[in-house]
Amino acid sequence: MTTTASTPIDTDFEIVIGLEVHSQLLTKSKMFCSCSTGYANEAPNTHVCPVCMGMPGVLPVINEEAVSYTIMTALALHCSIPEYSKFDRKSYNYPDLMKGYQISQYDIPLSHDGYLTIEVNGQSRRIGVTRVHLEEDTAKLQHREGYSLIDVNRSGTPLMEIVSEPDMRSPEEARLYMQKLREILVYLGVSSGRMEEGSLRCDANVSVRPRGQERLGTKTEIKNMNSFRAVERALDYEARRQIAVLREGGRIRQETRGWDEARGITLTQRVKEHANDYRYFPEPDLPPLIISRERVESIRAGLAELPDARRARYAKDYGLSEQEANVMTEDKALGDYFEQVLSVSKVKDQKARAKAASNWLLSEVVRLLNAKSIVVQESPLSPEALANLLDLLEGERITGKQAKEVLDEAFVSGELPEKVVERKGFKPPITDTSALEAIIDEIIAKNQKVVNDYLGGKTNAMQALVGQVMKQTRGQAKANMVQPLLKAKLDSLQP
Repeated sequence: MTTTASTPIDTDFEIVIGLEVHSQLLTKSKMFCSCSTGYANEAPNTHVCPVCMGMPGVLPVINEEAVSYTIMTALALHCSIPEYSKFDRKSYNYPDLMKGYQISQYDIPLSHDGYLTIEVNGQSRRIGVTRVHLEEDTAKLQHREGYSLIDVNRSGTPLMEIVSEPDMRSPEEARLYMQKLREILVYLGVSSGRMEEGSLRCDANVSVRPRGQERLGTKTEIKNMNSFRAVERALDYEARRQIAVLREGGRIRQETRGWDEARGITLTQRVKEHANDYRYFPEPDLPPLIISRERVESIRAGLAELPDARRARYAKDYGLSEQEANVMTEDKALGDYFEQVLSVSKVKDQKARAKAASNWLLSEVVRLLNAKSIVVQESPLSPEALANLLDLLEGERITGKQAKEVLDEAFVSGELPEKVVERKGFKPPITDTSALEAIIDEIIAKNQKVVNDYLGGKTNAMQALVGQVMKQTRGQAKANMVQPLLKAKLDSLQP
């Protein structure tokens, strides 16, 4: 995933950005109880129990799968995994935290000291990852005019936090980091990565300092960003706001600000807390975690292929362009579909088949998906059907023009393209040169005005004649045969 560098916001100042990304984990049960995490679209407060409601006297139990998912992510981000880890109580009083504290991790998290690499303007930028740790999500407040309601269904959902170093130097870099991180989480299968649904959330810390100064400026934290575009826009606004304050002789206040998408501005929410405000101490109801080296290596060995590795494989093994490999990798489901097309294709030249599959998938199939506003997982056209279409094309059973018509029908009906071809009575393409020449002679004789336009220098007029040939042959003629034959005939008529 690459991009070009954007123009600096202000050449006299340097922007310093760090991100705290929270990802709900795709476990079946919550972090410390057996309540189901399948509460989407369910009635409020129906997936709850005394543990996730914070009742007195209850005892939490650690979700082992959530721990494994966090270690998987940490390893994918090149983090170190300590043998000893523990949970802590983080105390604060908000309505969405009924028991008055959150079970999180503080000084000894599940991992530390990793990195993630992004590409900016053709150059690799390594962004440090301070830690990947595990905690529980809060309940959800639903605000009404004059009052608020609380839905406890989300409370206790396993929440993984990935904290970066303050290594990003532009809003664009922050967006790229978020996009790359989301790719990794989805490939690992630990998160849906859906920011619009709140399963992936981002808090950004941003400060500015005079260019060349080593000391960091006072930072503000920005919340309520629910898209990659929002992350970039919010950071751009906040950096400009801070620079304007400093230029006017003011001081930046350490605070938490919320992003107002509609107005395109950040707004003060509260004065920022410090770590000692949370009164961290070890969670007395949970034992420490002892992570054996054998378990870590077992998890490492089972990691799925990650996006960068898939991109490199697509370029090396299949000869896909950088753009093709990027698009096919950024959307994991699209790449999986592509792989399934290749797996069911019984052809000797897999490289040629991969190139053809990529071309049809990224152009015609994506066009049909967009027209229906659906994703590839919902496509009525199976990978077997696309492979069948490519077989018909490569076997010269249909022309490219006919293939598009067949694809449109197969996409709607879910049929194999060969069944559509049989039903429509398509005949094999005309490959006999003499037969095509006879048809071309007839078309030239019937379209003298167009011929004269061509002979008079309007070379584009030839396309109208190509269309006439295709129409008369009902699409059986192959355009790559018609065009050179037609051009030769027309050029021979030049005076």
